[in-house]
Amino acid sequence: MTKRFNWDDLQFLLAVARAKTISQASRWLAVDHATVIRRLDNLERSLGAKFFERNPRGYNLTQTGERLLASAQAIESETLRAMASIAGTDPKITGVVRISSLEGFGNFFLAAKLPRFAAAQPNLSIELIAIQQIVALSRREADIAITLQPPGQGRFVSERLTDYMLYVYGAKSYLARAPAIRTREDLQSHLFCGYIDDLVFMRDLDYLSEIGFKRRPHLQSSSLHAQMEAALAGYGLCVLPAFIASRQTNLVPVLPKKISLRRSYWLVMHADTAETARIRTARRFILDEAASAQGAFMGVP
Repeated sequence: MTKRFNWDDLQFLLAVARAKTISQASRWLAVDHATVIRRLDNLERSLGAKFFERNPRGYNLTQTGERLLASAQAIESETLRAMASIAGTDPKITGVVRISSLEGFGNFFLAAKLPRFAAAQPNLSIELIAIQQIVALSRREADIAITLQPPGQGRFVSERLTDYMLYVYGAKSYLARAPAIRTREDLQSHLFCGYIDDLVFMRDLDYLSEIGFKRRPHLQSSSLHAQMEAALAGYGLCVLPAFIASRQTNLVPVLPKKISLRRSYWLVMHADTAETARIRTARRFILDEAASAQGAFMGVP
């Protein structure tokens, strides 16, 4: 016998899957905490399956929940499209888009662009995670990830966002008092600030070994921003993306024609949700913004 359930309960599954907490989902849906729990219980009881597991970080979908989520998102999209067709208007883009980005792109580029996107999409809630860690798209910790390497396996949609260049930089005050740098070998006699060795979670962030610096920096940080601030304070040299360092008039590139690195940012989404309206709209915005800033990403100092 085919099991029956209340289609309206699916909006509660969507809200909790996106919010990760009952309290946040209840605020989005404008109902109380108990109502969200009751509607989820109704859904699980009606279909005879468990859709969420609770852990210290909130509510995560089970594998069964992941399968139902894909169907719920398709139903949501079709419902909005049908309502818009009847009303003769474009469908409103609603829900939540969580974007996970490496610190450099997230904090120094995307964060300044998102207010315009938010203003253009008033019914869409936008979340930006901009910390140095790997966020699991497979566990729905983010909808869109901006990373240096596309995943090698799994059901993901990946596309190159933009290439960008990195150079060695030093503050004018430091370079004025430090030994002259005429060759790559001269770098060995200088102070550097860089990433903490055992916290470099991506090979492409190991900048110093790639430029040939052979010593462990005395000053290390997991934050690119902190490394830049140390260089600005006159501590020593630092490898930075050109689109970040070019904003600092006190930073000077060192041997830019001889020492440079090229990297790529990738846009990654889960295949199950990549074509939903909210993610497709956010993806298009990020791609357009990156394309319009190619000069900054690739510019030689």
